[in-house]
Amino acid sequence: MADQIVRALCLSGGIRVLVCNAGLLAREICLLQQASATASIALSRGLAGGALMGALLKEGQRTALKFEGNGPLRKMIIEADSDGAIRGCAGNPAADLEAVNGKWNVAGLIGRAGFLTISKDLGVGGRPYQGVVQLVSSEVGEDLAYYLTDSEQTPSAVGLGATLDDDGLIATCCGFLIQALPKADEAEIEKIMARIAGLPALSKLLEDGGAELVVKELFGDIPYTILESHEIFFRCGCGQEKVERALLTLGSDELKEMRTNESGAEVTCEFCRKAYQLNSNELDVLIDQASRPSGR
Repeated sequence: MADQIVRALCLSGGIRVLVCNAGLLAREICLLQQASATASIALSRGLAGGALMGALLKEGQRTALKFEGNGPLRKMIIEADSDGAIRGCAGNPAADLEAVNGKWNVAGLIGRAGFLTISKDLGVGGRPYQGVVQLVSSEVGEDLAYYLTDSEQTPSAVGLGATLDDDGLIATCCGFLIQALPKADEAEIEKIMARIAGLPALSKLLEDGGAELVVKELFGDIPYTILESHEIFFRCGCGQEKVERALLTLGSDELKEMRTNESGAEVTCEFCRKAYQLNSNELDVLIDQASRPSGR
């Protein structure tokens, strides 16, 4: 079954629920990143969270999540496009930690001191909107909920989960996002919160009935309607032109240093790990552009 997002709304119009199943793309991305067991869980939670945030976008928009802590993972970046494309990477995907009380030590891997930065490209030109909050727990879902509640003033609850198979690869990756809208009914909010507290394992619900079963379990006896569902998938946005634009930001001095290598330069995409080769002539062109006042 393809990965998907399901978006639903209670009939009173006050509570929005989004649920994602992202196991295939999480497995693919963690393999590309050569992530350790704990890093795979952290990255998968981030990918599910990014997919949920991406589902809030309008057509042509893009969002990026950056978790940057003082743990051995160093950073985790997730990007999501409005059409369902997701990508992600980690600063040190090989980093790993022992479990704590039988639970994955994701918080320790990310680091408990740091920041969550969320940027949104609204697709209308100009600089992207950016919001920054301190990491409150480094458990990914809790930090996303805090950001949405604090920075976007939308009371939110986020649940994210991932599991590994016997080979240490991602078996399931899923998540939900619940938001109280301006006309939310307090009694319905209390019911939803009680449903969250008693929710079975997300992986089991997905196995039994997919994302729509998770939606049903969250709403319980609250009437709701499913607004839409669409696929989510891994897609990297890299390319030769994008690599060259990134190199230009280094400035002429650093490009000249790279130019001293007669074989040119190799740049590897942090998301898909594809290597791009630039020969000395191509570097000369970039050095010339970076040296011009308009190229700075």
